[in-house]
Amino acid sequence: MQTKQDSKTLVWFTTNLRTQDNTVLNKALAQKKPVIAIYCFDPRQYALGKYGFKKTEKYRAKFTIESVLDLEKQLKTLNIPLLVYHDLPETIIPQVCKKHEVDALYYQKEFTHEELQIIQALKANLDQSVATFDYLDQFLYHPNTVLDNFKSIPNVFTNFRKIVEKKCRVQPLQSPTKQTPFPFNADTQIPRLATLGFSNFETHPKSAFPFLGGETEASKRLNAYVFESKKIEVYKKTRNGLLGVDYSSKFSAWLANGCISARQIYWAVKNFEKLHLKNQSTYWLIFELIWRDFFKYIALQHGSDIFKLAGITKQEYTWKTHAYAIKQWCAGTTAEPFVNANMIELNKTGWMSNRGRQNVASYFAKTQALDWRIGAAYFESLLIDYDVHSNYGNWLYVAGVGNDPRNRTFNVKLQADRYDSHGKFQKTWLQNILFE
Repeated sequence: MQTKQDSKTLVWFTTNLRTQDNTVLNKALAQKKPVIAIYCFDPRQYALGKYGFKKTEKYRAKFTIESVLDLEKQLKTLNIPLLVYHDLPETIIPQVCKKHEVDALYYQKEFTHEELQIIQALKANLDQSVATFDYLDQFLYHPNTVLDNFKSIPNVFTNFRKIVEKKCRVQPLQSPTKQTPFPFNADTQIPRLATLGFSNFETHPKSAFPFLGGETEASKRLNAYVFESKKIEVYKKTRNGLLGVDYSSKFSAWLANGCISARQIYWAVKNFEKLHLKNQSTYWLIFELIWRDFFKYIALQHGSDIFKLAGITKQEYTWKTHAYAIKQWCAGTTAEPFVNANMIELNKTGWMSNRGRQNVASYFAKTQALDWRIGAAYFESLLIDYDVHSNYGNWLYVAGVGNDPRNRTFNVKLQADRYDSHGKFQKTWLQNILFE
């Protein structure tokens, strides 16, 4: 018979793959019971989606595996064993709870459709003796402070930004406590790419994102970009770049997987400003973190509407689903070289610049009037740094059914002339094309 003395706490990791500044982990450790951890490679995330793309392609799959491998190492330093399964969370977690005498489950609170369905199914399968505790922990500004200042989240970013900058504070960083070791056999294995249905591959030599996944690598990049190279000093000037590792911070993939928190980046920037200098560029990196928060709050407020064709503005447009045009866009064989170069970069590396994303999305949704959700699904599949709130928030924005009050269409040719005036980026990814 299970006694209270024998019981354990289980931490379910999802998109919070770190030990530092992790609210869920810290709350679990505070209970002073033996803590074990679990991560599930959900098979549904590696299957074909409704538009014919795998929900997760090889680039993000590799990054996730690397992140979980590093998480296992970091948890070991805290004497926390990690169980890893290639299975449905709602199936395997109740079994683990029963097998290992778990009476409390801690996890990151979610607020988007698929994630909520999984949590609902999981709770239905859990034994009633298992208490559940969830915490919102994906934000720069915590919802407890933000939502007190809004009856509803403004549809215009500037209105949101001005209020949170004035009235909200970023919480201090948290460090986990090392628990006392206890006997436990974590007899599971982290899957390889082949297990998830992919062949091994090498990172493309011209990739602007040649980094590994994991908390350790995220910390290295933060230190390198902010304190060692001090590239943050010119971030605002270089952020619209197209080639190279350092034109932008490249923090997004680690943020999306929770290998680093927005708070960690914020306080690193604040420390840099204190030690070195404060300028438009240091502010602009925080500005971009606020944009990230904004899309999360939009998703929190609007729920499933962020995935609907009419978006959050309920705008009715005539959208097309021409298979050949979609195929051309995906393959990078459209009539626009700048679009093609960006799509080929995405296909070969799993990465695309912010400037590129805006242009190819506008070309897809505005110029060709194709169903924007298909483009969003393709990004979801290929991008290493896919984040549900930012991806769909940005596609809504570009498609004219989200948060852009101006409802703009990008002139791709003018954008190419401005940001790739000598054609260097296009030459990098397009072959056998003559440039004037």
